[in-house]
Amino acid sequence: MTDVTVLGAAGFIGSHLSGELRRRGYRVSAPARNADLSAADLGTVFYCIGLTADFRSRPLDTVTAHVCKLAEILGTCRFDSLVYLSSTRLYRGAQEGFEEQEVSVDPSNADDLYNLSKALGESLGLHCGRPVRVVRLSNVYGADWGSNNFLASILKAALRDRAVTLRSSLQSAKDYVHVNDVVDVLIRIGASATQRIYNVASGCNVSNAELLHRIQTLTGCTVQESWNNKTVFPPISIRRVKAEFGFSPACVLDQLPDLIEVYDRNRKEWQ
Repeated sequence: MTDVTVLGAAGFIGSHLSGELRRRGYRVSAPARNADLSAADLGTVFYCIGLTADFRSRPLDTVTAHVCKLAEILGTCRFDSLVYLSSTRLYRGAQEGFEEQEVSVDPSNADDLYNLSKALGESLGLHCGRPVRVVRLSNVYGADWGSNNFLASILKAALRDRAVTLRSSLQSAKDYVHVNDVVDVLIRIGASATQRIYNVASGCNVSNAELLHRIQTLTGCTVQESWNNKTVFPPISIRRVKAEFGFSPACVLDQLPDLIEVYDRNRKEWQ
């Protein structure tokens, strides 16, 4: 892996990935989303294009990002291999999140549009006859000024307003993984993966109660629970990525002091 193309390099994960690849000496191309790539040799491709928090209000854009652009790349472009970034949200409702787990979706449920589009993107990549790997990411966090995702939103509220209004239950729980851990293992997967699907997560769910208690201790904010909408995702297995790449991710609770300090220091970026 010498020449690399990062699709979605303007996004949170894509920008961190392209920056780290360059620091490690790779030749990195970061084309615009509407660029004509049909005549280019893309080398190793990282497909980071996606929508997360706003997928409910942008269903057509979600499908375009997760499926249609991918189909264009698979059908018209030359590349050595492609790493498709998917999501551990696919395991919602399962007992455990491991790579061989059968997943289910409900087309009549608006919340499942995201899962449906990611599942179709995965299926397209895995069955197109080309060298494609799938990486299912849990909730990726870091210094993401433009994000409206859960953790970024409550950190901003804690620092700006000294008050967090929680629109889900304190008992809700999910997995968080730091963007630096994600980027490091993505590069390893792109260079030498032996499996078709990998989970990249911390491997440990953290409840809203644990998260908010730590944030409250660090910032002095107040916390109010506006309604009791409990969502608990299954624990995500990272046995495969640990065994193959020695993956050892940080815990979000341990990272919060540094993360809050970064958000506080860069208020002008997000206020």
